Amino acid sequence: MSMLSEDSPITFNDVIPDEADVVIIGGGVIGICTAWFLAKDGLSVLVCEKGRVAGEQSSRNWGWVRQMGRDEAELPIVTQSLNIWEELTKEIGKDVGFTRQGLMFLADNEKEEKEFEEWMNIARQHQLDTQILSPKKLGKNLKYSGHPWKGGMYTSSDGRAEPFTAVPAIAKAAQKRGVKIIESCAVRTLETETGSISGVITELGAVRTKAIVCAAGAWASTFLRNLNIRFPQLLVKGTVARTNPCPDGFSGGACSEKFSFRRRQDGGYTLSLGNYLDHYLCADSLRYFADFLPTLKVTWPGMRFRFNDGLRKRLFPVSKWTADEITPFETTRVLNPAPNLEVVSQIKTEMAAHLPLLAGAEIAEAWAGMIDAPPDFVPVMDEIPGYKGLFLASGFSGHGFGIGPGAGRIMATLVQGKKVEFDLSRFRFSRFSDGSAIVVGPAL
Repeated sequence: MSMLSEDSPITFNDVIPDEADVVIIGGGVIGICTAWFLAKDGLSVLVCEKGRVAGEQSSRNWGWVRQMGRDEAELPIVTQSLNIWEELTKEIGKDVGFTRQGLMFLADNEKEEKEFEEWMNIARQHQLDTQILSPKKLGKNLKYSGHPWKGGMYTSSDGRAEPFTAVPAIAKAAQKRGVKIIESCAVRTLETETGSISGVITELGAVRTKAIVCAAGAWASTFLRNLNIRFPQLLVKGTVARTNPCPDGFSGGACSEKFSFRRRQDGGYTLSLGNYLDHYLCADSLRYFADFLPTLKVTWPGMRFRFNDGLRKRLFPVSKWTADEITPFETTRVLNPAPNLEVVSQIKTEMAAHLPLLAGAEIAEAWAGMIDAPPDFVPVMDEIPGYKGLFLASGFSGHGFGIGPGAGRIMATLVQGKKVEFDLSRFRFSRFSDGSAIVVGPAL
């Protein structure tokens, strides 16, 4: 397995239509799942992906499908998403690697133990099967009792899927239902008539439509800023590694502040350093500094600020363009950052300390992904005020993979003007400009 890049072969290359009921910008998990549900409802859909389907964070994440530790407003949605994941393999006829093997959070100190106890109040209200584990029971679950964890929090109904294969499999199923999917097809801008969406301009031509879903992930803020729409969003880089096949110590996934591991379908483990993230200072760091001040209190311990690697270019990016100009989406097709080698080295050090069976395992591959986050770590799922027919589904803060099918169903419902069964007030676009206090949700 190696990460997709702009040199990877094109898999989805449909002919661009003259019109579509809905155009989706972005072929990640959110965009593809939205297309899937719209197609099931009988609408014509075009997905425009500037690079490769699931080329960025949708194939680079941990693969967790979790309820545990979520922002409370997300919980009903992700619970539904788990059920959709469970049905998908049968419905699309392809294996997406989903299994409910349970997920655990591990407490290294009393402060984390207290946070787990506080979150249990939310778990009980939503009737989750989450439970607090004593060190003894935790060791039994992990087949390892030597680490001095204070305890853990475990949700047996949580699951995992395989990011590298899941989204392309759903995309192929959507294509069979009539969805047009085109890779290397950036949307440059949109067209309006009397304040309503009337079409998009892509690098391959114009398409008439009355509805657009911007599911552009890390690129959403840049796209919207060209339309004079302000969406505060910053990017952080997460480094991940995987081992070769090795004995099974825990068939689900577990995470502490220092280390995370998740059993893979191929018999190896996906590994990361918990909350360790790199942020490369850029123009958006300055532009949205005030928006993110409340966030720094939560993320500071795990954040590393980087000044190198093209700072001048990041401080003066192309920020405006017209429909006939080359856009940033065409000059960088796929965000494919190099993994942080210091992190990879630390992962090797932490492996044996957290799961002894990994002591003899070899790192088969390491990669990195750019995670997009708004100031409160909670996504936007909403129609943008002043642009009738323009919907935003972005800011999933590194945990969009698990909630993706549920979010896709919500966006398909919103686009059709139907009533959504969940309270979406927490996910409204206007919360960044209506004077509301920023309420920071669980980080990543």
